[in-house]
Amino acid sequence: MNRRSFLNRHEIRKVIVFRALQLGDMLCAVPALRALRAALPDARIVLTGLPWAAQFAQRFDAYVDEFLSFPGHPLLPEQPVRHEELTAFYASICERGFDLALQLHGSGDVTNHIVGGFGARSMAGFTHGEASQSERTLLVPYPEAGAEPERLLHLLDRLGAPMAGSKLEFPLRREDIEELEASQVAPDLEPGNYICIHPGARKRDKCWPPACFAEVADQLRHEFGFDTVLTGSADEAPLARAVAERMRTPAIEAAAPISIGAMAALMSRSRLLICNDTGVSHIAAGLGLNSVVVFSKADIARWAPTDRLRHRCIWDPAAERAAVVLEHARALLTGTEPSGQRATGMWPYW
Repeated sequence: MNRRSFLNRHEIRKVIVFRALQLGDMLCAVPALRALRAALPDARIVLTGLPWAAQFAQRFDAYVDEFLSFPGHPLLPEQPVRHEELTAFYASICERGFDLALQLHGSGDVTNHIVGGFGARSMAGFTHGEASQSERTLLVPYPEAGAEPERLLHLLDRLGAPMAGSKLEFPLRREDIEELEASQVAPDLEPGNYICIHPGARKRDKCWPPACFAEVADQLRHEFGFDTVLTGSADEAPLARAVAERMRTPAIEAAAPISIGAMAALMSRSRLLICNDTGVSHIAAGLGLNSVVVFSKADIARWAPTDRLRHRCIWDPAAERAAVVLEHARALLTGTEPSGQRATGMWPYW
């Protein structure tokens, strides 16, 4: 007789999920949250993470019912620790009496201790060591290979959640469109008649040089006639300016103090996104927007979007492969693959 799954052995009405990371990392967790909701359709699912992720929880309210801001930990680098909030944070979570605490924040070296402090009746997550399972705990070895969404889904599979696909999502809201239109950052653009170039990244040492983006943008404008829109946050406006200054053709500088949702709305109407390995590449995946993503440092097998035909990932740490980026941008715009790519064994990364 088959043993019941971990989820089915317990009455789970309240779940707290820990993942305190930035935009791209959170978007990669959407398939796991989707599987969790499919497994526990009536449970209250609470996400705790970095303060910015309150907007992530609101956007994905089909999977997340509530958000709690995590005050930080000395061994997690993503934010300064708000020491004055730690005692109240852990006490309030313990008082809520969660039935399951789910650690979706990496291998667990630090985060299993954090999640263990939530006082839930049962806990599941990853570990760097051997698998560990008891009546109330399930820790599985952290996968060392595969795309990030698939790694996280491995835990949900072991818990007994039905698989609901590894596809990313980025649902647009009416307020995203309204904010974009009110901002006037890129007025009078014709949907489907422009290309977005996003030259920034949270870590600037991951950024492809402005001259490379400018070279590709100019050539695509020459060949296809599409407008060029340079996107980014307000902090990335100097990068957008640097690209525009190096271009021979005009560009619309749309790096501005608008929300992630409004920027996604702008991208959703474009023909193509060209960007660094950063959160917007996962927005493009969620929108179903064709993209060319330039990698220079990160694990390309882990962080590349899983649809390798719609999203072309180019390894270029030396910033010398603008011609390859251009080839794949052209292929996505015309539906004609670059000659010899499959034959040279360079599929699906280039």
